[in-house]
Amino acid sequence: MMRNAFMLPLRQATAIRRQQCVVWRIGGGGTGPVRVVNPALVQQLLPPLQHQARRPISNCAVRCNAGNNNNNNNKSQQQSSSPLGPVGVAAALAAAEGGGRMERVVRPTIWDEFALRDRVAIVSGGNRGLGLEMALVLIEMGARTVYCVDLPAQPGKEWVAVQEYVKRMDDGGRLEYVSADVRDQKAMWRVGEDIGDREGRMDVCVAAAGILKAHRDCLEYPGEEFEEVMKVNTNGVLFTAQAAGRQMVRFGNRGSIILIASMSGSITNKDHAWVSYNTSKSAVLQMARSMACELGPKGIRVNTLSPGHIYTSMTAAYLDAQPHLYEKWSGLNPLGRLGRPDELRGVIAWLASDASTFCTGSDILVSGGHHAW
Repeated sequence: MMRNAFMLPLRQATAIRRQQCVVWRIGGGGTGPVRVVNPALVQQLLPPLQHQARRPISNCAVRCNAGNNNNNNNKSQQQSSSPLGPVGVAAALAAAEGGGRMERVVRPTIWDEFALRDRVAIVSGGNRGLGLEMALVLIEMGARTVYCVDLPAQPGKEWVAVQEYVKRMDDGGRLEYVSADVRDQKAMWRVGEDIGDREGRMDVCVAAAGILKAHRDCLEYPGEEFEEVMKVNTNGVLFTAQAAGRQMVRFGNRGSIILIASMSGSITNKDHAWVSYNTSKSAVLQMARSMACELGPKGIRVNTLSPGHIYTSMTAAYLDAQPHLYEKWSGLNPLGRLGRPDELRGVIAWLASDASTFCTGSDILVSGGHHAW
């Protein structure tokens, strides 16, 4: 019989695990039921837990054990169960089945699906631009620590300002900076290992480091420059994903790897001779599909985000030198403007969280409709 209950962080749940009921674990990305909670005890624990939670405590399913009946759960039911317990309509039906025996205010479950409570992330290219924007949203969604990896020995003023902003949130999240070269596979693996040793887990990876070179005739393109772009935009993305994925496997927790591609990986930018950039981003799209198929059985999801024309620190140097491109690029999508870095935040929050647990091997286009013409 289903009863109303409360979301318990795993550390509180395990402290009372000898009671005779089941609560779905939600802390740290864990999955499946843990035999922990007596409903009466939940009522006693609610006030302090509500105070400690970094996100609103909401519905979660508690099932009282009747002998060992739970051992006979159908495998298909287990596969289709949310790691958060019932959410959405299932949560509403569970509350109705409870018959109102536990009187309380019902809270939405959607915030819990997006919450990154206690999770650890690595973001390459995180010193500025899209990478820094994506690192910040992970913190805002509740991540414990986000490690920004970039080439400069010291972070820039923009990163320092964002770190100070995070501290002022007083929400317990930390933004850390690591100097490393994404082109160096062994160095990136060491970065992942150091984070794993310190944090004891790895949950989210955003591989956002990338470079763009000037126009070059494809028939005259220098091999050295082509290789330079591929080393950062393709090799570096792979090495970053490896650094995070190895730690996800090491600690046995499910994870989400997000590779930043581009709409230029699936279309050619009109009147722009960017054969190296376009090739590198197309490779990232196929890399994600391949990794998704290999890592799916381990519970690790791999997706790509393909932005359109976004005004960033990287594109600013290109656009500011050629002002006429503002109007041209803006006219290439139905919305008639360039995108902003903050307009990618929602997609990153979704892909990184349990709100997207059935999404892998997919490419999410955020291009203002550039592909729709």
